[in-house]
Amino acid sequence: MGDYYDIDDILAEEDFVPVQFHKAVNGVKIDESSERGFVEQDSKAELPFWLARGLHLQQAISIKVPACFNRNTRLEIEADAGSVDLRSRCSYFYEFGCKVAPYCDKSIGLLVSYAFKARYKEVLYKAHTKAFAAASKIMTFLTKEETNLYEAAQSSMAAFRKWRMGGPRLQRASILGRKRKPAE
Repeated sequence: MGDYYDIDDILAEEDFVPVQFHKAVNGVKIDESSERGFVEQDSKAELPFWLARGLHLQQAISIKVPACFNRNTRLEIEADAGSVDLRSRCSYFYEFGCKVAPYCDKSIGLLVSYAFKARYKEVLYKAHTKAFAAASKIMTFLTKEETNLYEAAQSSMAAFRKWRMGGPRLQRASILGRKRKPAE
């Protein structure tokens, strides 16, 4: 469970997941075009993850694999993870994958881990070598987590350059300049 006040955690749980109802539910209108006020048993729908998780814990539904983790995405990531536009699939790809994996398919956790490991070095390399003008093109393909990583890497590189160009240098602490009293 994430931080209650973390907006990124809240937004990660807003993604929709396909579900199948195990029980008939009264007083619910999932589809706006539907005139009925209930959901029949074995019907399928898409619900936000935060709602689907609660219903799954009550054993009212089963959660299916979301579209952003389907077979095509898996094959693309296995082929070349760095060229896959994960942001268009899910802007919180890694966090959402970690949240949804225990409820539908445990192998999503392995996919998320593999994708992050494969893209991590490339994101840092681009952050340290690319000019700031080229950053906008790179940023369009990065997930929210990767964007935070990219910005942190660029910030640390800028601070390093500032330090190298004449910022404060390392100096001996003033306390080290005093002579010690001999031990008696």
